Amino acid sequence: MIRKRNSALILLPVLLAFGLGCGIFLGRYISKRNLSVKEDKLRTVLRLIESDYVDRIDIDSLIETRFPDLLSSLDPHSAYIPADELQGVNDDLMGSFSGVGVSFQILNDTVNVIEVIPGGPAEKVGIKPGDRIIFADGKPLTGDSISSENVYKNLRGEKGSKVELTIKRYGSKDDVVFDVIRDDIPVNSVDVSYLLNDSTGYVKVTKFSRNTYMEFYNALSDLRRQGAKAFIVDLRGNSGGFMDQAIYMANEFLPPGRLIVYTKGRKPENEYMALSDGNGRFQDASLVVITNEGSASASEIFAGAIQDNDRGLIIGRRSFGKGLVQNQTELPDSSAIRLTVARYYTPSGRSIQKEYQRGDNRKYDLDLVDRYSHGEFYNVDSIKLDKDKLFYTANGREVYGGGGIMPDIFIPEDTTGFTSYYMTVANRGLIQKYAYSVADKYREMLDGSQSLDRLLKILPRDNTLLENFVAFAVENGVPARWYYIGKSRELLLSQIKAMIVRDVLGYSQFIEFLNQTDNVVIKALQEINEGHAPVNIQKEEK
Repeated sequence: MIRKRNSALILLPVLLAFGLGCGIFLGRYISKRNLSVKEDKLRTVLRLIESDYVDRIDIDSLIETRFPDLLSSLDPHSAYIPADELQGVNDDLMGSFSGVGVSFQILNDTVNVIEVIPGGPAEKVGIKPGDRIIFADGKPLTGDSISSENVYKNLRGEKGSKVELTIKRYGSKDDVVFDVIRDDIPVNSVDVSYLLNDSTGYVKVTKFSRNTYMEFYNALSDLRRQGAKAFIVDLRGNSGGFMDQAIYMANEFLPPGRLIVYTKGRKPENEYMALSDGNGRFQDASLVVITNEGSASASEIFAGAIQDNDRGLIIGRRSFGKGLVQNQTELPDSSAIRLTVARYYTPSGRSIQKEYQRGDNRKYDLDLVDRYSHGEFYNVDSIKLDKDKLFYTANGREVYGGGGIMPDIFIPEDTTGFTSYYMTVANRGLIQKYAYSVADKYREMLDGSQSLDRLLKILPRDNTLLENFVAFAVENGVPARWYYIGKSRELLLSQIKAMIVRDVLGYSQFIEFLNQTDNVVIKALQEINEGHAPVNIQKEEK
């Protein structure tokens, strides 16, 4: 479907469509070739260890433990994926997996169902949000040792297979047992899309999977039918995925012949260039892209293409800074490696890959911690740009390479209401636990209605809600400190209500509620209303 929609898109070569964003390219199998002297040396050493070492050594296990170190010594993003992890790693990117169709969180050592996917296996048998899954095929899913990985292992499985789920339901004395037939479950990458006002649509893209472009295109089209003439694309926390999906998304907004991204590597087959074809349906729409330090790879390709072509505003905080391209190759034992084979560059010619020291990833891994410590999340003056890596956008604006996409408008992280009391209850998960403890009551009161406005109307008054939460926190070992509670009042109420909204109505309306007070979304909407997007800044006279 994507190929038909973008048949004229100039991709050199077409194989880029199989590329993984910022990079993950689905690769070729390793070809057989003669062993070099060094490779023969390695094999000899392994043979000697196996035959002569004082203790018996499992060579397969030795190799398995050393592979990650070998690849990570090359760069921070080359990696080894064990066979037992590969399926799970690929599931999110391939757009679907086989399972029961629920979203869950683990609270109080129990698997709590947050959402039930419409039309999925769980909904068909009658599982509801708020249910607690306590057994899967007789195996307990409760207790200190329960983990997300353990839950996935029990809920996911081969399509058509059956799993017996034992449910504890609010208001029911007895446990309820459901036989669920696993089926393909779509992995949505466009989790939220709705109108912020009569003419501005909001779209949150959480990853770049195989189906992201079509989800994105359908969301924009639906919002346009509702009256949207401008769009806010939220890429915060989006760590990337398939590169071609970011290219197709950017193509929707760009006039013909605009460079979107290109790559350079040692081998010609790893060098590509993508130009817009001029067939995008949203070239006339105002556009704002929101980024933060969690926006990486394919997110940076999209943001970089929009910024360098002066097509829209980038608002938020500096992106992650990942500009390396990996080729994923499956090995004979069903494990895989992701090997960096190229670097990608934005239209202005900049690489946004942040610095790293080969063989030592410690500083690289702590980069976001360092940014936080240096105050970058709160003060634009704390950001250190490499002035030697100066580039220019299509209209002559200055942009910099070597460390992520710097937004056109910097918005600091909002710490209003942060006190020691708030940090304590937040870090202990008490806000989520309290919200979940009361969510069932309000779920029943809605009588099937999924209205955010109705839910907010039936919640207790703010003073009552806050007092009840403080009492809950006291029961859980956090004393009431009313001076700090007063300073954190609005933040606490917002977070409590948001968690209740998520537990009762789901993720989409959870984001919609949070956006009402999100200073970045508010600023993005203001820039659109004032006619500042798409940006069209002419080069200043010197």
